[in-house]
Amino acid sequence: MKKFMMSIALAGALLVAPTVSEATVKMGDRGSDVTELQQTLASKGHNSSSNVDGVFGPMTLNAVQSYQRSTGISSPAGNFFGVAGPATLGSLGLSSSGSTSSTSTSTAVAGTSTTSSNSGVISTAKSLTGSPYVWGGTSPRGFDCSGFIQYAFAQNGKSIPRTVSQMWSAGSSVSSPSTGDLVFFETRSGPSHAGIYIGGNQFIHSGSSTGVTISSLSNPYWSKTYMGAKRL
Repeated sequence: MKKFMMSIALAGALLVAPTVSEATVKMGDRGSDVTELQQTLASKGHNSSSNVDGVFGPMTLNAVQSYQRSTGISSPAGNFFGVAGPATLGSLGLSSSGSTSSTSTSTAVAGTSTTSSNSGVISTAKSLTGSPYVWGGTSPRGFDCSGFIQYAFAQNGKSIPRTVSQMWSAGSSVSSPSTGDLVFFETRSGPSHAGIYIGGNQFIHSGSSTGVTISSLSNPYWSKTYMGAKRL
């Protein structure tokens, strides 16, 4: 009986979330861990004291990147630039704080990854609402429509093509979009605009006149130019 109980305990240990030293705090995360990160960055002069709201958005991303550049932890060429991973958290004295990201501490079955889940992509996308439109833009300082989509997926561990036409060619057609699918529009010849479907007949995209915003597929302009949905 004792051995049986030990086996159950060991099995349960395999299902718990990573410890904070293994965790990351990234774009789209929310919670006390983000608040603590923001406060610590502010105390070191890399974040505005007014940007302490527990939401990892574009301002927090810039603060993390500023700190990583100043300490040499990462650079624009680094794979984890803008992600507060073990090295960044440890450098800030947060690796043993006991505070973990609300999006990375949920109990998960061993072997199941949630880093590139549709919910994560949408959370990241929504956190970028209000970012300006910039032709060729691929960062929160400014996005074009495909740069925005590529960025949201990349922040959740999934590499996708850069241009709308490439995304269209790479995706698998679906009769109706599900949350996280891409919706395409013919605003010029062929697929020329795209967004991420978020449910409720709505999609989030970077429009040339609006920046990152949420629109309805029922809008006369978008319904008229709608080409279809694809899954990557």
